[in-house]
Amino acid sequence: MRQDLRPYAVKRLHRFIERAYVNHFIAPQLDALGSHYQIMKPWHFKVHGSNIRIGESPHIITARDRRVTLTTWQYGDDAGRIDIGDYCLLCPGVRLDSAIGIEVGSNTMFAASAYVTDADWHDIYDRSRPIGNRAPVVLGDNVWIGDSAIVCKGVTIGENSVIGAGAVVASDLPANVIAAGNPARIIRELDPGKALTRREDLLKDGSALDRQIDDLDRYLLASNSWLRWLRSLINPGRGD
Repeated sequence: MRQDLRPYAVKRLHRFIERAYVNHFIAPQLDALGSHYQIMKPWHFKVHGSNIRIGESPHIITARDRRVTLTTWQYGDDAGRIDIGDYCLLCPGVRLDSAIGIEVGSNTMFAASAYVTDADWHDIYDRSRPIGNRAPVVLGDNVWIGDSAIVCKGVTIGENSVIGAGAVVASDLPANVIAAGNPARIIRELDPGKALTRREDLLKDGSALDRQIDDLDRYLLASNSWLRWLRSLINPGRGD
């Protein structure tokens, strides 16, 4: 659809259903889930394994054809772990797979189809052996992982750094740089004279933001009629 034709009451009901789904099906699978979360289409958000924690005010956007998946693996005495800080963004198709530990700093953003792994998942020589080599991954605060980028095992990325679309990060990167390519290399440093605005600057008052979103929905959808919305579901027109 070109526009959201739902009446305000339908949009509000949809938000209620999403939140109820998260509380009933997703939150119990997590070791922690912060308040004021926004998880769009949470039925496409998949959690596998234990030791997964998500901080305050996360935004997780899913799609039917691009699920967001967080997976930890237990093998013998070893166990994976995923810790996601406050105010983080996960876009459709993001995957985090852990066999030992992935730490994501606050305000970090993952663009669509980004992938982070802390293991090879098979031994290089004995490919019947699961897991293979493992090494923890650490992403600093306010890191931005670009569309379809891959962060490999053992990598540490310093705060504020940006990873370009499609990059493969196989070695450590310092703070405040932009890196791209396969393997990823530093293109340039961020300008220290320019102030950085983080997601928490917008999201830190979660209750106020929830009210603002509701007020905006009420305003934008006020003129939507039940008749046009129902007609658009059955027989959508060019303007819908």
